[in-house]
Amino acid sequence: MKKLRLNLVFITVLFFVSLYSNTIASTSSNFINEITNKTSNILSSKDTKEIKIQKLVKIGENSVDIDGIGFYTLGKYRKNLNDDQKNEFKKIFREYFLKSFSTRLVEYKEAKIVVISEDIKNEKYTIVKSKLLATSDRPEVAIDWRVYTKDPSKPLIRDLVIEGLSLARTQKEEFNSIITNNDGNISALFTTLKEFNNK
Repeated sequence: MKKLRLNLVFITVLFFVSLYSNTIASTSSNFINEITNKTSNILSSKDTKEIKIQKLVKIGENSVDIDGIGFYTLGKYRKNLNDDQKNEFKKIFREYFLKSFSTRLVEYKEAKIVVISEDIKNEKYTIVKSKLLATSDRPEVAIDWRVYTKDPSKPLIRDLVIEGLSLARTQKEEFNSIITNNDGNISALFTTLKEFNNK
């Protein structure tokens, strides 16, 4: 009887773990589907370029962990920032990210993305695998979305891996190069980002 009771407990635990994992995966896939569908509708609409950019910025603000990506891109230099510098960087990077993201994406006239599968790494992260369908102008592109799921009710994108290339890691390397080429002076990065934002 005791062994049977333990087996029942074990099965119950496995059931709820599986249910929780499936919920996370489903939430992440639905999240990416919703974002990509909204984006596709914006890009294919007859709105002006300026209106499209405004709508894309709103999507970025609501679906991407911009602060998390920003601090990741600083790498080892993050620990050298005081609170005022951290707040300044968050503001500068947010503007930089949203401008870079929206002005590049708006150039696409078609962007049909299909979700293929999910890979739950742990309770905080799920990788959603998808592909950007080919058109007459471009080949099919594999896109993996790293979704932060600590709060399943509000998943956030932490990275995009396009054909094996992590955008967050690429940005980190670029920022590191700017700082290194200026004798470790992080203010040089701030200046570079501000110049981009003011263009």
